[in-house]
Amino acid sequence: MKIISIFLLVLLLGSCKSITGKPPVEPKFTVSLSSQQIPLGEINMQIDRSFPFTGIKKVIAVVTYFPEENAVGLNYKSDFFFFHQFWDSAGRQDFINALANYKEDYAARNLDGNPKTTKRNYAVFEGYLMWQRTRISRRYMSNMDMEIGYYFRDRMPYFAVTQKQAIHIDKITEKDNNASQETSMYFTRAKADELAALFDPETLREHAMPGLNRRDVFADYDEY
Repeated sequence: MKIISIFLLVLLLGSCKSITGKPPVEPKFTVSLSSQQIPLGEINMQIDRSFPFTGIKKVIAVVTYFPEENAVGLNYKSDFFFFHQFWDSAGRQDFINALANYKEDYAARNLDGNPKTTKRNYAVFEGYLMWQRTRISRRYMSNMDMEIGYYFRDRMPYFAVTQKQAIHIDKITEKDNNASQETSMYFTRAKADELAALFDPETLREHAMPGLNRRDVFADYDEY
């Protein structure tokens, strides 16, 4: 009787799946600022100047690791807004792979200066974004697309990450009530290398270890 009951349960679950005709929906990538945070350092990147100015300007992004979500966050300010931009493991690997491809194209002088084709040249993935006017004002959040490629500014190529527009959906009204700006971030090869080093899985594993287990706290010694 027990075997028959289990068999009927399996049939019931299978029939439910066939009725809906839809596979289970995987949860969206999200991050909580109340989760454990491990500082990784800072990186310099460049973004477009605000209208009516032209050209690009340098900004500093604070890089933080969230081990509970296995996410890396870049915290920076642009056009009077504070942004928390989050990368999951797949997005970080896309960055590392894209940078390797960009270096090969750069060395071979195989870069296309057409702005319509270069921003999405290497990879597109989904990230997670939080943004707010001030540090104490309401915080908006949403998933958004991230594009990795390269872009020419003042006839010089840059490795580029474009943070596409994110739209916050109010949980109560279920309506759009705020949208972020699209932002492109430009890196020289050296600065992109610095961020790729922080994205390295082994580096993140070491930072996530308890302090006494990290290799960098061990004393130097000679083998004897």
